[in-house]
Order: sequence, then structure tokens, then C-alpha cells
Amino acid sequence: MNTPTILRSGLVGTLAAAAFALGGSAADGHDGLPVANVPHANPRSGIQDNVLTPSASQTSVAWGNLPLTNPDTANGVTHYGYNTLDGAPLTQTKNEAHKTEPDKNVYLVLGGRHYLYQGHEIGPRGYVTRVNLDETDPLKRVTLISDTDTAGEAYPTIDGITWNPFTRQLLLTAESSAPKGGVFAVGLDANGDAVDGGKATRLPALGSGGYEGIQNDSDGNVWIVEDIGGKSASGGKVPNSYVYRFVPTDRADLTKGGKLQALQIERRDGSPATASQLQANPADSFLGLLHTYGTSFTTKWVTIHAGTTEAFDATAAAKDADATPLKRPENGVFRPGTGFKEFYFTETGDTSTSSTLPGAYGGVFRISQATPSADAGRISIAAVGDKEHTGLDNIAFATADDLLVVEDAGDGLHTQRGALDSGYVYRLGTGRGQDERSYAVEGGHAPRPVRFLAEGRDASATFDAMAGPAYNDGDNEITGIHVSDGDPTVAGLLGAKPPKPATHPVWRTFWTQQHGDNTTWEIHWNGS
Repeated sequence: MNTPTILRSGLVGTLAAAAFALGGSAADGHDGLPVANVPHANPRSGIQDNVLTPSASQTSVAWGNLPLTNPDTANGVTHYGYNTLDGAPLTQTKNEAHKTEPDKNVYLVLGGRHYLYQGHEIGPRGYVTRVNLDETDPLKRVTLISDTDTAGEAYPTIDGITWNPFTRQLLLTAESSAPKGGVFAVGLDANGDAVDGGKATRLPALGSGGYEGIQNDSDGNVWIVEDIGGKSASGGKVPNSYVYRFVPTDRADLTKGGKLQALQIERRDGSPATASQLQANPADSFLGLLHTYGTSFTTKWVTIHAGTTEAFDATAAAKDADATPLKRPENGVFRPGTGFKEFYFTETGDTSTSSTLPGAYGGVFRISQATPSADAGRISIAAVGDKEHTGLDNIAFATADDLLVVEDAGDGLHTQRGALDSGYVYRLGTGRGQDERSYAVEGGHAPRPVRFLAEGRDASATFDAMAGPAYNDGDNEITGIHVSDGDPTVAGLLGAKPPKPATHPVWRTFWTQQHGDNTTWEIHWNGS
């Protein structure tokens, strides 16, 4: 099994396709996305290679020590995965440079070129990079798009990112509590280059909170998923994060403001499940029912703020409006073929096997509505997490029915499980827009996760996990799973078209092996 060769003594890495071997796997058909189950996660011991399902291979498209073609040297923004402001080396030493952790991916075809954009999650400052997938020279492949705001100052590190075709902007989320967190925008021109010098504009009307997932619907609304861990309780955490929808006054200009709404979930008696209730009693039976496959609950969108004022604390406003907090929801995407009437999002859970709370292992939830702008709908759990499938984070549809979900369980849970992270395919039911029971598959049982990726641990992450500096994370994690044909128009919104990556080469699949070498990969499925 091969991994990309990273030359630690220099700046050049080599592109390497990987060959993968596994045994004893059971085949599972996924319409055009043939997946055989990888039987085991990699153990958390030493250096491990990534293992993909036999129908897939991957190539590295970027890695941490690639230099930027246009660095901001004065601020240390010089490499794809490192900030070198302190002059520290790009190597495995106690004082190695700060790693910046490229996170979610956005694939766009602009000006006839094929680009992959990322925000960077940690380090001294936030920034956005672009990988030119057509460039064969690695030293010329990665460009800095933005690392300053409209005032010329640094902005927070970036976790979530999406492309808004209505405004022709990358929307970036900072996963920090108010007042630091929130949504920023960076415009791109027709050639994929930054406009206005790449200055990022804060969008105060969208609020300030620990935002991560962000996605547009066909009406131009912006859906935001928040990830802020709550206070400790019974070995876990109380629910403390919300799902939001921003309804703009003008979908072509988000600076004109609009309404920020938060999701409220009703109990069986019609009363809202509120933060005051669930935080006072994190063992509330409602949470157990919410995480039970086959149940569903009425939802409402409650407006928590309107206007264009300075950034406000969205988390506090959602709590005051009796919206319903969840256990660290992280990322979401619309299901293709539903007319943006179904939104799926992950819930990470407590990332600890010691938690005795209901919903400790999270899962994947589905919000169903009559229209994307409807005021009410229903929520149900589409896949229930357990000890072996938890810490669910990034999410993407690979076909209309095949949902890719990847883990970010963290070093603590890796130790408890003795295993590293995995990526799964969930084959969903086909009852789009109908009664919740019509989604059941396999004789009425919840969809069974099929492992398509057993993530490894590269040498750099192994060093960081064992003896590296505290400011750099340890084990690798899976992030940035992304399937797109690169269409930058409204017709190319994620969820507008059914993806076909196994049969149509215009559909491309990417993921980032965050931490360690910070390698971003492209997956190639048989037939594409």
C-alpha cells in the first residue's frame, strides 16, 4: 500500500496513486457507486496506510508543505498547511511550524480551469487557498485567495466553506463562540480569482456563533450548522448547538440583511424542546426518542434576529427564542432529487464511550419540508450512531441515494475504541417527500453503514499524537468529503443534480486527511 512521498528536507512532494488491498469484504451494491465493505478500521498503533474499498483509488492533489505561489510572508501565510511566522521548521520537531489544517473542499470550474478551494481551520490566522488541479508542477499549484478582511486585518480561522452562486462568493464560517465566530464572504471573478484583493467581508446579519456547516438552497436561503460543545454531564455533554436558516432580503446581496431563524423541534404534546429543559436534564427522554430510528417530530423555524446590525450572539438568541439545541451538529447537505426539500446533517455526539446520555453517539438527521422556505417540517434520524460509528462530521451525497459520511472522533475516542476514523456509505430509502416510514430499507431497519475508507495515520500525525507540540493536533482525521461537477451556476448547487462519480468523469470526489501531513486526496471510482 502506497502513500504520497513527502520530502521533509524540502518543499516538494510527489503525486502518488495508491494501490489498496483488503480481504474478507462483503460486496454491497450502491447503484453506480460499487462499494465493498472494508472490514475493519485501522488500529491506533504506529503509522498506518489509508485503506479504500477495492472499487476506488486515490491520488494526492495537495499537501501541507507545498508553497503558496503568492505568499503573505509578513504574516507567515506561506504554505498549504503551515504558518511560518515564527520561523519554525516544516518537520517533526518539538518546535515545528503551526499547522493550519485545510478543511472543507469546494470544487469549481471557472475560466475553463478546475479548482479546489479550502478554508484553514487552525493556526495564527484564517486563510483560504485554491488548488489548481490542472497544474502539473506542485510548486505552482496552490494559491492564496484571502487572509485579510475588508479592514486589512486577520479574520478568524475557517472551518466551513461553500460556494454561493447567487452572490458569486465563497461563504466561510468561523467555528468560534460569539463574538469571534460567524460568516465571511470572499468574491470570485469568472476566472476563479479573488475580487477586491481577496478581502473577506463579515456578514453580521447571519449572526455570530460556532458555525461549521453552510449550504445554500435553491431559494437563496443559507443553512448553517453550529458546533459548540456544551457543559459536561454524565460523561458527555449537554446539547448546546443549533441549526439555522438565513432568509435574505436580497439573495444576490447578503449585506442587505434578512432574517436569521433557528430550528425548533416540538415534543409529542406540541410544546417546544428548549435549551433550558435539555440542559437542565440532558437525560430527557425526548432525546432518546429523537435518536430512535422510525420516529419523527414536527419542526418550526423561529426568527431570532432580523436586520443588518453588527454581529450578534446567535447561540444566545436561539436559546432565548426556545429553539432546540442538539449534540454538536456539524455539517449538512441537501439530498439530490428532492427539490431542496430534504436537508441531511450530521450530529457528532459526545465522542466518549463513557457518556451515559441519550444520543451520546449522535447520527445523521433529516429535515423534510414542503418547500425549502417552508416555515414548518419534520425531523427524523436517518442513521443512528453507535460506538463503532460516531463522531460523524463531513457529509456528501455520492448519488441520489448514497450518502457519504466521515468520522472525526478525536484522539480520546480513538484511544477508547483502539481504532482510527472511517468513512461510510449509507444507502438511504427512496421515499422522498413521503411518510417517514417509506424511508426504511432492509425490511424496515435503519440503513447499514458500509465502510469505504479506513483512514490511516501518517508519520507526522503519529509524531504529533505522541510527542509533538501542543499547538498541533494529533491523529489524522477525515474531513472535506465533497462530490461535485464544479458547476458554478445556480443549477450546480449541491443537491440540484444527482451526482454520478462512478460513471461520469465530470463528477469528482475529494477529501482531506487533516492533521499530520494535511494531504488532500481525489478519489477515483471504477468506471469514472
